Amino acid sequence: MKIFHSINDFRSAKKTILTLGTFDGVHMGHRKILEKVTQNTKNGEYESVVLTFFPHPRMVLQGESEVKLLNTLSEKIDLLEKIGIQNLVIHPFDETFSRLTAEEFVETVLVNQFHIQKIIIGHDHRFGRNRTANIDDLIAFGVQHNFEVEQISVQEIDAVSISSTKIRTALLTGNMALANEFLGYDYFMSGTVLKGKQLGRTVGFPTANLQIDENYKLIPQNGVYVVKSIINQKTIFGMMNIGFNPTVAGKNLSIEIHFFNFDADLYDQKISVSLLEYLRPEQKFDSIDLLKQQLVKDKNDALAYINSL
Repeated sequence: MKIFHSINDFRSAKKTILTLGTFDGVHMGHRKILEKVTQNTKNGEYESVVLTFFPHPRMVLQGESEVKLLNTLSEKIDLLEKIGIQNLVIHPFDETFSRLTAEEFVETVLVNQFHIQKIIIGHDHRFGRNRTANIDDLIAFGVQHNFEVEQISVQEIDAVSISSTKIRTALLTGNMALANEFLGYDYFMSGTVLKGKQLGRTVGFPTANLQIDENYKLIPQNGVYVVKSIINQKTIFGMMNIGFNPTVAGKNLSIEIHFFNFDADLYDQKISVSLLEYLRPEQKFDSIDLLKQQLVKDKNDALAYINSL
């Protein structure tokens, strides 16, 4: 997959089949659209293009701290590449770009820069300044500029409309089954393993402390999860706690993973952790012994879940 960091950088000798959007989560609804794009380019006559934006438009228009996303930019790139997209254009979204009228966007971007043969969009797509233009406007532009418009209906995407918002809500309420069903893969977080206070070792549960650098990445509800990682080409299961470690008066949010039957040094390594199941909320225990008893129960619950897979 070729990656371009501006619309102006894109070059192709062929006409393009294009879709555009933020594609946060690259979820099952998005995949219906993306797979249509790749199907339209199988004969080699056209090239597939995904146009997306970073920062996320809401980060610019509403303030960065307000927005939590399902994917970091690098995670999104990996997911799109696996689908088979040939060209990914990540355009810097700013206020100037947001002020382009629908007509300016179609003429300068879609027609003059991307030379589109067809645009494929979702059922609720709106575009142009203040998102005032809709599918009917796009079809009219297509007639004017000689490109096709294909719309994916909500019925085709799913009987229940899948949205990034519904997935965020599921993650923030611990409903991993629903979130992962809508995503079409297990929700994952990527970061660097840093040295923590090593309190887990004192109770027989050493942990890898995951630091996520991107502050816009959505962290699911605090609590204990069943997780897995691919480390050195092997699938390693474990359990993870998201929270503040109230039993030992922790003050900062931490993400700590205890891997089962694993004893390698992961410090300073980048890993991805997939969340399979939510076990329980974070709790404050009256003693370290009670905490240890609960961790043993958590491990047994996690292993029972893993064995049921």
